[in-house]
Amino acid sequence: MGKFTFRLPDIGEGIAEAEIVAWHVKVGDRVEEDGKLADVMTDKATVEMESPVSGVVLEVAGAEGEMIAIGSPLVVIETDGAGEAEEAAPAPNVEAAPVIEHEPTPARAEPVEAPSLRLEEAPTAQVKSGPSPKDDFFPTSSGRADHGAKVLASPAVRARADDLGIDLAQVKPAEDGRVRHADLDAFLAYNAAGGFRAPGGKRADSQVKVIGLRRRISENMAASKRNIPHFSYVEECDATALEEVRAQLNAARGNRPKLTLLPLLITALCRALPDFPMLNARFDDEAGVVTRFGSVHLGMATQTDAGLMVPVIRDAQDKNLWQLAAEIARLAEAARNGTAKSEELSGSTITLTSLGPLGGVAHTPVINRPEVAIIGPNRIIERPMFVPDGMGGERIAKRKLMNLSISCDHRVVDGWDAASFVQAIKRLIETPVLLLAD
Repeated sequence: MGKFTFRLPDIGEGIAEAEIVAWHVKVGDRVEEDGKLADVMTDKATVEMESPVSGVVLEVAGAEGEMIAIGSPLVVIETDGAGEAEEAAPAPNVEAAPVIEHEPTPARAEPVEAPSLRLEEAPTAQVKSGPSPKDDFFPTSSGRADHGAKVLASPAVRARADDLGIDLAQVKPAEDGRVRHADLDAFLAYNAAGGFRAPGGKRADSQVKVIGLRRRISENMAASKRNIPHFSYVEECDATALEEVRAQLNAARGNRPKLTLLPLLITALCRALPDFPMLNARFDDEAGVVTRFGSVHLGMATQTDAGLMVPVIRDAQDKNLWQLAAEIARLAEAARNGTAKSEELSGSTITLTSLGPLGGVAHTPVINRPEVAIIGPNRIIERPMFVPDGMGGERIAKRKLMNLSISCDHRVVDGWDAASFVQAIKRLIETPVLLLAD
């Protein structure tokens, strides 16, 4: 027998240490060559470490959430061969994603009527060379409860089901055979009338360590609120005509992707921004420089089971409605399954955030630092409203009303500018023919 010391390799230029976010092995486990050892996160990427040898794990370095220096021992393995080896594993083949300074990736493809987009700011982009147990696309990761071991579900869903005392085998997934948080919500709602409660009555208290992407989100959201003087503005829009246009376009779409409300809203935003360049900008507060962008690189705050992420639609102003619909779906899916490229998760100039049908009446989203504005539509609600009757009077009619919420950096954007920008978007929403005119 011999010993092999697996040292944390250099996984990115200028990286001195990494955080252990998940262990796939423990002392005493047998690991095969190319078997998964651990997931580590740097400021630029999350990387899955694989074993270059087969053997039994003798030592592991630190608990989840602890930092480990590049070149220091990560795992010591007792190998089947003779002799003792002290080696560093070759650097993994991984495309490191840059830090999103404003930091969800707001983003967790994500996650959606329009892919489940979510408010708040974006976390550090997370790109991997392989699936991680933190992701919702990882089907073989075992949960804390044996009752759900053969059900496809993310570790977060398994842990929540365990806390609630839900047998995952009893939960019917809404799609792809994988149980998600929404399926747990539906299960709870269905059983509420029957007095569902977790076995044993009151649940025990639990502590969850804030590590990995969740730590990045926590740090960056705090930095955004600490450094940026936010103000918010909300306006009501009549989306009745816009929804009629959307229905007509979908009826004649052929093989093109179905239009949600988001492509129309993005088109309105891109049409309005040239008159308000101070909103399509990033503020380097250390250098005291505001960069106003001519192109709209639109961030979509997207919720995923791994955390909040912000994939970016490049040059959104040059895309038509169908191209926007296809790009929204593609980027949201890439963010959710971990295939998004680094350039797709950074460089946004303004962010759109939406909770779809859960959008509420109004919200105050957190700015994607160093951007200076984030805008979000809220839920469409049908209400009676006074409208012209065509004869000089008014009548009451049922209308589809929606609030638009915006948060801005008051160091760069004045209240008048923010309100005027939203009013310009409102005019386009309420007169949707202008969205289709050249």
